[in-house]
Amino acid sequence: MLPLAELALGAFERMVAATPGFRARPGQQAMAQQIASALAGVKLGEQSEPSQTLNVIQAGTGVGKSAAYLSTGVALALALKTRLVISTATVALQDQLMTKDLPALAAVLEAPLVYALAKGRGRYVCKFKLERLFGDPTAALEDLFESDEDRVPTRATFGNPIPESDPAQRRIKLYATLTLALSDGSWDGDRDKLAEQPQAGDWSVVAAERHTCTARHCPAYGQCSYYSARSQLAQATVIVANHDLVLASIGKKTLPELDNCLLVFDEGHHLPAVALGQFASSMDLSHLRWLDKLPRTLQQVSETMQVALTQDVATLAQQLKAALQDFSRMAMDLLALGNTGFDAQHRFRHGVVPEAWHAPLPLVQGHAAGLSRVLEALGAELKRMARDDPSQAVSYSLQYARLGQLAPRLGAVLDTSTLLLEQGPQPLAKWLQSDTASGLVNLSAHACPIEPGELLRQSLWRSVRGAVITSATLSSCGSFDFFLQEAGLSDNDAVTTLAVESPFDYRQQGRLIVVETEADPKDVEGFTREMLAELLSDLRQVQRGALVLFTSRVQMKAALAALDDRLQDRVLVQGSMARTRLMAAHQARVEAALPSVIFGLQSFGEGLDLPGPLCETVFIAKLPFAAPSDPVQEARAEWLKTLGRDPFTELVVPATGIRLLQWTGRAIRDEADQARVVCYDRRLLRTAYGRRMLQGLPPYALARRFGGVEVDHNQGS
Repeated sequence: MLPLAELALGAFERMVAATPGFRARPGQQAMAQQIASALAGVKLGEQSEPSQTLNVIQAGTGVGKSAAYLSTGVALALALKTRLVISTATVALQDQLMTKDLPALAAVLEAPLVYALAKGRGRYVCKFKLERLFGDPTAALEDLFESDEDRVPTRATFGNPIPESDPAQRRIKLYATLTLALSDGSWDGDRDKLAEQPQAGDWSVVAAERHTCTARHCPAYGQCSYYSARSQLAQATVIVANHDLVLASIGKKTLPELDNCLLVFDEGHHLPAVALGQFASSMDLSHLRWLDKLPRTLQQVSETMQVALTQDVATLAQQLKAALQDFSRMAMDLLALGNTGFDAQHRFRHGVVPEAWHAPLPLVQGHAAGLSRVLEALGAELKRMARDDPSQAVSYSLQYARLGQLAPRLGAVLDTSTLLLEQGPQPLAKWLQSDTASGLVNLSAHACPIEPGELLRQSLWRSVRGAVITSATLSSCGSFDFFLQEAGLSDNDAVTTLAVESPFDYRQQGRLIVVETEADPKDVEGFTREMLAELLSDLRQVQRGALVLFTSRVQMKAALAALDDRLQDRVLVQGSMARTRLMAAHQARVEAALPSVIFGLQSFGEGLDLPGPLCETVFIAKLPFAAPSDPVQEARAEWLKTLGRDPFTELVVPATGIRLLQWTGRAIRDEADQARVVCYDRRLLRTAYGRRMLQGLPPYALARRFGGVEVDHNQGS
């Protein structure tokens, strides 16, 4: 073993030895040894000889994977004089790392350990915006802070009677509260540290954003909440971030360069979906009034700067709006909203848009590109002028922010129209969407790549030298193949895989019961009726805590409608209150010796930690196949079929297997737990693909129930 590997493994052993009540876990030891050995040989930096090690480690629940990668990773980062970046998918894990795991590690290290949490700009307030919004009652900021739908109040509106229900009243109170909290030092500008979270629309008005920021040329730069947090990152050995931020920061120097640091991607099974989200694009086709404001803003900014515009922006904006309106009318006709209602979706087969669109789409792209060039040139000139004449920093920053308010919308139109026109060897998912979630009909166009693996291979892995990708759910149906393909890691010689078993004795602690309904689950009406009868009977037997997971909101609503008064009193429903309040209510009921059942959807099937009596049974209404209407997955399945491949076998089954592993993982959370999983989908035992999924689950004692009779199941029968 290399000396650095021995150093890292020694750090792990010291940490676990100093942990009160620690129990030896062979899996955790194996994980630590794998990380220490692999990362000890990494060569970092531009001057070093390129080498790569990518370690994919599935660590079952209870292994203690964060202690394994933190102790070894920090020891190696300190020895190599570099940084360790830990990326997660959830805020809950970030909180655990920052408030529990890293402080515990720091307590046993000889040298001080500096660690920090990295967040995107949008999580911080822009003090310049907030100051200008309320600091100067005469400031003409309506144009800067006015949205299409409503106007944000300036300080000049204080004292005027406004109905309590008016959003303006809410915003005035919010911004006044934020200003006071900043001035008295009780708040540092981090949205997440507010006792009550503001509504998204209210916060966006004063959020720090890249498009509206002149960085060091801003007069508030010295007191900027975001850049203050950035300076703390520069001092940290360990940086905790999330997958979105890591992928969005590639090449932008907001985080350490990927070839000059060590990385851990915890909750790594989310990486493929995050990658698709990063490269997706959409444009709004319903609200186009911003295009009336755009030329006026460009002209006013250019006049203030005394810089001549190189384009007739008024004509360009008018032409862009006309082309978008033509496009919108064609989209409405295609969706046929009058016949199908106002919530509709249309996906273009094989990523090919109608020939009729070949006229408006190039116009949309061309006009948007022309306006974008003007906007970018004005922005660059503003930054130059702010650098050359700091005395005018306030004026220049204000003008830059005015441009920045419009940049994201213009960029979305340019990016989406470009992708809609793209025709490559691999099709894109392209679709139209209309919905009424906001109370109005919103029409939008979308485009997205369909292969996350290739995106990650090109954008992430080509830069990384040493990384650990870990999660409790990286394998599916007993194999890593699906995850490696999705994450762009298949056929990479630098990749090693390790499956570390959970220390739990699932056969003794847990029981998986498959209920055999007479109706096939594909018979939605018959199956739902039969499944609900079984579920209600089971819920009446619940003594303490339980969790019911549904595959759709429609299914959950049907279950709620079937509850009698007695059961209604013991059920808590996802979405009926904030998640933290719901969990607190559930815990309070169980601690009071009252039965409590949580009804949840997919997001409650992962990351929910309900140990002991808080969850003695997990009820799974149906195998958690993804919604068949997802346009990206539809497009990918269509493409695979053209290649003569089977998307159900390659994509649907392994993806569902991972989801089922996550859902069943809510049952047993520690060595003392005794819990059951009840699945009402007979396909888990009766079909080849169901048995394939079963192979990837922990080795629960297995039983089947039919007609109310439960018998042990011999998997070989």
